[in-house]
Amino acid sequence: MAVELDIADETATLPETQVALVMNVLQSTCERLGLPADTECSLLFVDANMIQTLNRDYRGKDAVTDVLSFALNDEDEEAMDTDPADHMLGDIVVCVERARYQAEEYDHSLERELCFLAIHGLLHLLGYDHGTADEEREMFTLQEELLRAYGLERET
Repeated sequence: MAVELDIADETATLPETQVALVMNVLQSTCERLGLPADTECSLLFVDANMIQTLNRDYRGKDAVTDVLSFALNDEDEEAMDTDPADHMLGDIVVCVERARYQAEEYDHSLERELCFLAIHGLLHLLGYDHGTADEEREMFTLQEELLRAYGLERET
């Protein structure tokens, strides 16, 4: 049984193929990370206004950002092993406009950027962070490994 991913494109701008690719990459990531099959999370694609509102209301930062994660089980990392209801990781919110801009800025495809941001959000839900240089190196190395495993390598 696959991990349950609920994905919605509130912008109505992404082709179904891109949404399906992100879903497949997140499924692959969950399998590679060994998450339980009854794990659940949601991914929402939004516009710049919506992510700015969420960033302001929940993080106190009145600015557009690329991805936000809202973990449901921040305080109890062992819950994943004990209570099936705790297999609900939380929500990932990706700004499509920001993803388009960053794909162009980093000279790679929108598909790669959307997958990068989705994996980044998922890793935050799993407790990864990038507050220190060591944490950032660990998280970004893992992100690149997961993207490469799916064939979405960074173009040079």
